[in-house]
Amino acid sequence: MRLVRGLLGENEQEFNLISPATAAGERFMKTVQTRGLPFAALVNNETERARLEKSGIAHVILADTMSRNFVRPPELPFGKVFLFDRNLPLTCRYLQICRQWTSRPIYVIKTGGNPWLTYKSLGADYIIHTNGDDVSFLVGRHA
Repeated sequence: MRLVRGLLGENEQEFNLISPATAAGERFMKTVQTRGLPFAALVNNETERARLEKSGIAHVILADTMSRNFVRPPELPFGKVFLFDRNLPLTCRYLQICRQWTSRPIYVIKTGGNPWLTYKSLGADYIIHTNGDDVSFLVGRHA
């Protein structure tokens, strides 16, 4: 686990922010959790928040994806963002929100044919296309 110096205190860690909107996202989140890396889950409704909290996820951030106003950033210090693409409008809104919160890398992991240029224009640093549910390779390199 990496300590971040500067804006964070010496003992504070950056949390990865993960939107587990797909089976691959759920699996990735569990891999991060199993490896003991700090993370928070990003959801846009109370049902998902309650489900993740019930499953043992300690930090779940509920984002208001319907608001067009600035969405206040979470209190947790977070670094990289991993958005698992379930549908274009939700992923685009998550990108708009998360880009307000951080200048750190944002990864969009997608399976469908959604236009990657749209994601790039909204602030995604990396777009990863996969046909499988296992993207655990991202944990070793990027998380």
